[in-house]
Amino acid sequence: MTATVSLPAVPPSPGASEEDRAAFLWSLIEPKFLKGVGWDTDRLVLTAPIDHPTLGMRACPVPRCDLPSKARGLCRTCQDQHRQSGLPLQEFIQLPRTASRVVPGQCRVDGCERTWINSRKQPLCRSHWYQYQQFGGTMAEFMTGPTARALPGFGGCGVLACTRQAVTAMGHRLCHPHGKQLNQLRKEGPVDEQMWLRTAPSGCSGAEVSFRGLPDLVVAQLLFGLQRRCQRGAKTDVGGLRSLIDRTIRPSRAGGLEDVPAPESNGTAMVLLSRLTAYALRAFKSPEGEYGKDIWDLAVFGHRGSVDFTAVHQPWLKETAKRWARDYLTRVRSRSTSSHARQHLTALAFLSRSLDARQDHGTDTAALGRADIENYLNRMTFLEANGRIAAGTRTTYVRAARNVLRQSRVMGLTRADGPMAGLPDDFVITRHDVPKPPEPSEEGQDLPPEVMRQLCAQLDVFEEMTCRELRVAVELMMDTGRRPEEICKLEFHCLNRDRQDKPVLVYNNWKEQRIRRELPIHEPTARLIREQQERVRLLYPDRPLSQLALLPSSVINQLGNKGIDSNHFSGMHREWVTVLPEFHLDDGTVFDKEEIFPYAYRHSFAQRHADAGVSIEVLSPLMDHDSYQSTRCYYRVKEVRLREAVDKVTTMQFDRHGQRVWGAVTTLLDAERTRLAIGSVQVPFGTCSEPSNVAAGGGACPLRFRCMGCDHYSTDISYLPELAAYLDGLLRQRERLRSMTEADDWARTEATPSEEEISRVRRLIRRVTEEVDKLTDAERAEIQQAAAMIRKTRQGFLGMPRIPQPLPDLRPERPA
Repeated sequence: MTATVSLPAVPPSPGASEEDRAAFLWSLIEPKFLKGVGWDTDRLVLTAPIDHPTLGMRACPVPRCDLPSKARGLCRTCQDQHRQSGLPLQEFIQLPRTASRVVPGQCRVDGCERTWINSRKQPLCRSHWYQYQQFGGTMAEFMTGPTARALPGFGGCGVLACTRQAVTAMGHRLCHPHGKQLNQLRKEGPVDEQMWLRTAPSGCSGAEVSFRGLPDLVVAQLLFGLQRRCQRGAKTDVGGLRSLIDRTIRPSRAGGLEDVPAPESNGTAMVLLSRLTAYALRAFKSPEGEYGKDIWDLAVFGHRGSVDFTAVHQPWLKETAKRWARDYLTRVRSRSTSSHARQHLTALAFLSRSLDARQDHGTDTAALGRADIENYLNRMTFLEANGRIAAGTRTTYVRAARNVLRQSRVMGLTRADGPMAGLPDDFVITRHDVPKPPEPSEEGQDLPPEVMRQLCAQLDVFEEMTCRELRVAVELMMDTGRRPEEICKLEFHCLNRDRQDKPVLVYNNWKEQRIRRELPIHEPTARLIREQQERVRLLYPDRPLSQLALLPSSVINQLGNKGIDSNHFSGMHREWVTVLPEFHLDDGTVFDKEEIFPYAYRHSFAQRHADAGVSIEVLSPLMDHDSYQSTRCYYRVKEVRLREAVDKVTTMQFDRHGQRVWGAVTTLLDAERTRLAIGSVQVPFGTCSEPSNVAAGGGACPLRFRCMGCDHYSTDISYLPELAAYLDGLLRQRERLRSMTEADDWARTEATPSEEEISRVRRLIRRVTEEVDKLTDAERAEIQQAAAMIRKTRQGFLGMPRIPQPLPDLRPERPA
């Protein structure tokens, strides 16, 4: 059986009447929503329940009090009574008393339709109260006497927004509060009473909001906007909504929210009005209708923000831009689609400005040609030369303009009925016209280990400044190397186990729209995620876990399904780094704080694995890159750093006698570096330049690797730990062979290390150590750091993906 899908209502035409627009909005408002917010269709009053997830307010803890409390304490009425009583809060709450709110009700005289206006002790209408004062007897006697007769009511209050009953037949038939207000206004000066009756505040309080006296379209717009806010989980203050209606919308007498002037002195009301108006107007929009405008609301196309075509002046180019943008917004679905579209339109605006300089202002497509493209390229070069745009910006815009023109031709816009009809073939930006991007910096964007250690030590400060969710986000970025947006939007169920019961992070690559990617992680990271999951369960105990975010935002997120905003996270991260002390490297230099940003954690993760010897075939899928080109930059940085390290260690290179070989060299020339690479081969404790061994790749040593007795052998400081380990091995082997009695003497003699080899190794180690001791502390630290990097590159790697404990030397407090 095929399920029936109800099609949405068709929006009315742009010139439709207010009645048709209101009817369309009412068709979109769900009865379930109206019932949930306490909407009274007859009275046009909304009474939000105290426990409503987005409109509700905290209930006053005082028994029998039906007023809500904005703060964690009492309502305003109970606060005043508590202050006057002088009692502790707990004793005050336990005192028996009547309700804190005095609600006008029916007169106590049986059958009387008028409302009482006096105190709770004498709840009589004004007429009966006057009669009682003249009676002279008790209340009981008056109630049973002949004068206590039922009187007809005066109807509703004359103020359109008021929900109370009138207390007098005189004048405008006002309720008691509005009667007092009008009398006060009359004392202050002339009053347009008819206008005041239409625009006076409703006088509602608590969780009530009166929509009486508003046009039907405005009522529908407000309710539809509230429905959309509730669906998004946005918290709406009932008091703020009532104030917006009473003080801004109703006095404006506007026929629609779009005509209401923005409140000048209340920023909260301005934001609420703009949100409600945007939702109401967006209900009438469609992609087809938006196409004819020069400013598009991208929410209609399923994206964020807007795009502006007004800077493109030529009609054919503007139409081309619209056709391209419509195609692009359909094909590309990512969070950066809108920003990329705006970037391409800005590039077309520069092209349009260049065409404006023509005599025909670039409107005649057949008259355009290669010369116009050259003028555009020269204009971009001029802007860069005068410092108005950066070199990278020039490259980006020229490439973007080329993409639009090329894609538009592919889309067939040069046909006879297309906007580019008659455009010559030479009006095109070629690949060679796009400026070559600047050479990337040889310095990587990863953070040094010293900086990472200092950042990890200050995570508690970040949590105190922000919240637990932002701190967890930082830790996850450090541990996993994922993009900030990928971490901020993690789902609650983001932790899985593979077949070996190892933890795996499940995330979405929003940049490339690859969903449910898997990344092996270490147990400390998995433990951090489990702790955050427990916290989210406590924050949203009634919500389904499948609908929760791992890092829920504290703003407009009553449902817990909205993750923290990556832009907000970046801003708070910048504030945190700014207030931290200076970051000092091991050599004493101060690290620039501007280089510390959330994306740098991803670079650090990748560079850490590249330096550890992870092959590009493994690191590329580990980073979830499309191609090796994106991953190769980390190996380029590694190569640059390795060359610098080799140059530093070269000054501490020794022959077999312990004499320095390159003592006067500070930096190897390219030819010297190449000669060393092709004229030597690595051996266990240094390098060998013996021709036959080099030709055999290190497998044909004539001396059977007795390197200490060969002039072709040399070593450097990076091999010092291996030399020390080799000496210890020789000594242990000698002592073990001396104690053996099961072998013949000749066999023991052949296998026992010679005293000459032991002494040669001892002397070589002593000479290297003495040369290192001659250095200053700064030089020694620099040499040792370079030697450590070179040793790291010599470590073997099998090519299998590996995820070591995140930052094991940076966060020792997190055991595996």
